[in-house]
Amino acid sequence: MTLSPLGDYLKTLRAETPLVHCITNYVAMNSTANLLLATGASPAMLHAQEEVAEFTALSAALSINIGTISPHWADAMLTATAAANQHAIPWVLDPVAVGATRYRQTLCAKLLDAQPTVIRGNASEILALYGLAGQARGVDATATTGQALATAIALAKRQRCVVAMTGEQDVITDGNTHFTLAGGHPLMPRVTTLGCGLSALVGAFVAANTAAPLGASAAALACFAVAGQRAGNLAQGPGSFQVALLDALYQLTPDDLSHHAQLEALHAA
Repeated sequence: MTLSPLGDYLKTLRAETPLVHCITNYVAMNSTANLLLATGASPAMLHAQEEVAEFTALSAALSINIGTISPHWADAMLTATAAANQHAIPWVLDPVAVGATRYRQTLCAKLLDAQPTVIRGNASEILALYGLAGQARGVDATATTGQALATAIALAKRQRCVVAMTGEQDVITDGNTHFTLAGGHPLMPRVTTLGCGLSALVGAFVAANTAAPLGASAAALACFAVAGQRAGNLAQGPGSFQVALLDALYQLTPDDLSHHAQLEALHAA
């Protein structure tokens, strides 16, 4: 499969300004909203069981992040994903630290049954989500994307979705076509919630490019990779990096994305 130029996906996102309904964690709400706004999408943070179904139906995409789950939030997530499926709205699962507790694993099993459009996680999370004994330290990744490559492909095939696995080198696959992506900066893991924001950004890209979830997911990750590299060249540390990343995402042009993203097709067994 040949993707469109990655900049085309960004151009469409900015033309449509998709509304992304985020049921995310307390730590990530503010930073996720700012990342979406900087790139060109519109964020909303709602998690009350009484309104999530109604609001999901009004949204262009749904992003589910289990970082700080509680029973009420878990119920809201399941309600929202059911509404997304009912209204053909794409949704993204971010299985934060799914390997850490049985509660997270039980919830994610139910969320997988709801058929996410994209799963975005680190290598340890992808391993655990597939059911392997991947050991995870909280939200940290202790496995590499290389070790989890076959699992990511198998998970995408089993779920019939896109898997966007992030790390030192990202992998994007729909189970049949696979890409690797380089870029970013070593300061990125020093800033909390960037992965959470990236999952929501994947939702925004897929919302604006519903017919091409694989290419849209690749473009979202490429935005972070290119902007992160530029931000890192300017930053003095994690604090200034976070500000520089917002500016870099805002300043990123479709041509920048098409010409500077280090995306390569991967031929895996």
